[in-house]
Amino acid sequence: MAADRVRILATGDTVGEPGRQACSVFIPRLIEEERLDFVVVNGENIAGGAGLTDTTAQELFKAGVDIITSGDHYFDRREAFDYLAHEPRILRPCNYPDQAPGNGTVIAESRTGKKIGVLNLLGQVFMHPHVQSPFLRAKEEVDRIRKETPIIVVDMHAEATSEKIALGWYLDGKVSLIVGSHTHIQTADECVLPQGTAYITDMGMCGPYKSVLGRDIHQVLNRFLTQVPARFPVAHEDVRLSGVIAEIDAATGRAVSIKRVHERLR
Repeated sequence: MAADRVRILATGDTVGEPGRQACSVFIPRLIEEERLDFVVVNGENIAGGAGLTDTTAQELFKAGVDIITSGDHYFDRREAFDYLAHEPRILRPCNYPDQAPGNGTVIAESRTGKKIGVLNLLGQVFMHPHVQSPFLRAKEEVDRIRKETPIIVVDMHAEATSEKIALGWYLDGKVSLIVGSHTHIQTADECVLPQGTAYITDMGMCGPYKSVLGRDIHQVLNRFLTQVPARFPVAHEDVRLSGVIAEIDAATGRAVSIKRVHERLR
């Protein structure tokens, strides 16, 4: 690998204990085998399938994760509010109101000492809660981050593929990597856009694939059939890690390549 390049792993929504286990097994291996410099994981579902806690986040950090992004479930665990508000390595969507606890962006260092900006966004289409425009907020934050580093990773946590793709074109050439999260299904549209931004609509899920988006199949089916509210426990079979690896030119912030990652644990 050229000395002036940075290799970044980003993985999708990590669901419960099975997802954390997949990260703990595969991320250290991928760091070594793929010579990774930086790891970003979406962790908004790591605590029992909804929200984050200190203990569950520490499992990911011990596995080699540098930054944990989130989404609409960031505030699901009220007991973790104080921890989240003071842990700069865990991001909430930056287009929440500024008064919300936590931070939506961070500039961190890679294993080789390169500065990398990470930006977390929440989509507006079919999503709750209602937030500021991810497009307008992204421009503000990207302009600020680029004063310190051209290497910028964006996690766009959104339901609508159109909104994610539109953001890709909007930020093409302004950021290094845009990864979609939230839908838990890995898409096959990874590419480097014309101005040098690596992009994928959704990274997929780290967790049990014999499930409905990581949850028990029978309970979800019962909800669809009866419309009766029910708890959706985390499933446990066919555990996998899903994401992408992007190689970035450190001097320009332009992506050189992007490839999908999909590893099966059991």
